Amino acid sequence: MSDYEIRSLTADEVQHAVDWAGREGWNPGVHDAECFRPTDPDGFLGGFLDGEMIASVSAVNYDDRFAFLGFYIVKPEFRHHGHGLEIAQHALAHCKGRNKGLDGVVEQQDNYRKSGFTFAYNNYRFAGTKSRMLGKLDAGSNAAIVDLTQASDALKDYDRDLFPAPRDLFLNSWLSAQHHVSKAYVQDGEIRGYATLRPCRTGYKVGPLFADTPDIAEALLAALLISVPEDHNAHEIFVDMPQPNESAFALADKLGLDKVFETARMYSDHEPDIDLSRIFGVTTFELG
Repeated sequence: MSDYEIRSLTADEVQHAVDWAGREGWNPGVHDAECFRPTDPDGFLGGFLDGEMIASVSAVNYDDRFAFLGFYIVKPEFRHHGHGLEIAQHALAHCKGRNKGLDGVVEQQDNYRKSGFTFAYNNYRFAGTKSRMLGKLDAGSNAAIVDLTQASDALKDYDRDLFPAPRDLFLNSWLSAQHHVSKAYVQDGEIRGYATLRPCRTGYKVGPLFADTPDIAEALLAALLISVPEDHNAHEIFVDMPQPNESAFALADKLGLDKVFETARMYSDHEPDIDLSRIFGVTTFELG
């Protein structure tokens, strides 16, 4: 009889899940595994059949009120045998009592509804190259742009207005990760926006791209694109934008970006009260 075990993943096994996400076409960041796991090491689960890892899911508890689900993958040859449902139930138990968010791919959205999740809005992934985008951006005042390498108290406070829970551990990992480039827009001593660029399996992703105004979003995006090496000018740059932010979609249209992927942001209890008009780029589809 087959022995199916579900348990928390080691750091190396989390990397396996990230690799699977790459094969699914989700294009994770090169250093995502090491950035994601510290927030909730017990929240990355694997399903092991006769000792072989065949399934993964993450259920990251940010605090006692909010969690985010991701990395829901079953190896293709083991699908349709109940292994995914069983590991999903373990994930939901791990974050029991919390409002849970996720970004559901199109083919799984009906299953998430059956599990009690409600549609909030779509996120769309847009793509373009540095050479195609940079000439169309208004860089604004470079004097307002500063480098970020750690999460100051002021940055944590700014981020807290735009994410459903405190995520200090994640921010510390995200901003200090190798080859991540982060910038803040500071005006009159106050942070008015910040953004991170990270290398991915293919090209680069910008996330988050948080800004108080469209002009600030443009200035931050321009500052990040300038940091992309010249020999990568033709590499694709991806930004995941929430559909309710009309200014974000207007920016994508201005830059001539291509819509290449979509997800549905769904919640198990309620849609958090965050200002989507200031979210020009979602941080990640995996951790919210």
